[in-house]
Amino acid sequence: MSRIEEIVAILQTHDFGKQPPSVASLTKASVLIPLFVREGELYTLMTLRSMQLRTGAGEVCFPGGKQDPADRDEVDTALREAEEEIGLSPDHVQVVCRLIPIINKRGLLVTPVVGFIDESFCPCPNPDEVSAVFAVPLDLFTSKEQHSFAHSVAGMQVPLHSFHYTDPDSHASYNIFGLTAMFAIMVAVLALQKKPEYEVGFAPEDIFSYFQRNLERRLSKL
Repeated sequence: MSRIEEIVAILQTHDFGKQPPSVASLTKASVLIPLFVREGELYTLMTLRSMQLRTGAGEVCFPGGKQDPADRDEVDTALREAEEEIGLSPDHVQVVCRLIPIINKRGLLVTPVVGFIDESFCPCPNPDEVSAVFAVPLDLFTSKEQHSFAHSVAGMQVPLHSFHYTDPDSHASYNIFGLTAMFAIMVAVLALQKKPEYEVGFAPEDIFSYFQRNLERRLSKL
């Protein structure tokens, strides 16, 4: 079994599946977390949001957005948004799983969809939405070297994680924080089967129950 096949098998055991009735009334959104292997190391693609956008301008995020009425499910939303934002064709994504969603600070239920893409993929960013696309080694999100804490994420009893990253190709520096950082940590812990060097409140074996409790806590406050 190849490394990618091993990671796929691990992630698929954490597929969230169909969303429960308790979240039916919430506005839905999805992000695609694209993974690929380069020289034996696992990476993910991230974007820098355009300064022209009304919300989250200039922030680092994964490709994604709100669910469209024509979308069949969370996967459809993530793939459509990734194609619109960075030119990634759905046919070039090996969808692996949907991880447990998180309610963001605006009350959107955001589902992370994980998929593998080819290392050779060349992004074609939509300038109206994306100002940069860059690759980040996934183990950044288990290391304490570029990590810092801040206050709690809106309504969730978890710290706000932040990571500083300098792209070795462009030499641009990025601050990866909030929900994007939390999704990256979630995927890194599962895919790498590695406990972070900083406190997150969960271990790889109980990640689902941890985020399930936080989801239920947020739902109770809406």
